[in-house]
Amino acid sequence: MSEQHPSMANRFRGFLPVVVDVETGGFNAQTDALLEIAAVTLKMDHKGFLHIDESIHYHVDPFEGANLEQAALDFTGIDPWNPLRGAVPEEMALRGMFEMIRKAVRAQHCNRAILVGHNAFFDHGFLKAAVERTDIKRDPFHPFSCFDTASLAGLAFGQTVLAKACEMAGIPFDKNQAHSALYDTKRTAELFCTIVNNWRTLGGWPPVPPADMPPTLIGR
Repeated sequence: MSEQHPSMANRFRGFLPVVVDVETGGFNAQTDALLEIAAVTLKMDHKGFLHIDESIHYHVDPFEGANLEQAALDFTGIDPWNPLRGAVPEEMALRGMFEMIRKAVRAQHCNRAILVGHNAFFDHGFLKAAVERTDIKRDPFHPFSCFDTASLAGLAFGQTVLAKACEMAGIPFDKNQAHSALYDTKRTAELFCTIVNNWRTLGGWPPVPPADMPPTLIGR
């Protein structure tokens, strides 16, 4: 079978995976504060393997009227009112992040970005809620599709907790740095790359055309 030249543009149907993690003041994306957000773009080498490319990170001011659950703040260790955080408004954080992502999408000849997250529905929900609040029109992400590394890690390593999945994948994980958006984003990006690259090594991509598949596998 002849293999097409590997590129990010043909790996995920024209989507560029961008890993995102948020730290928040609760679980409700509509009412609770977005306090940190980080994103990591990925790139593909000439052999078709994924690697971390660029990263960006913001501490975010709670939006006006935002709810802050003390239990969530205790869990993350974030003091929203600490002046040393260097926090910025939601709109500034999103515009800065989206600018980096749009450049990466263009550079890798993709159509748009697709969010990768650990329990991605959570990060995706907070991101979309912030986009709506700030009335940003040029959101580079797919409006509803995403890649969830909790599900992928459950398949690949039998673990769904980020720290345990990283351990199984051979990725160092410092629990003292966990619940920092940038740290968790980078570990999630490493986990996603490891899973995708292992699949590549096993021959799972590019897919084998049906004509080249063993008869016992066709139709399964």
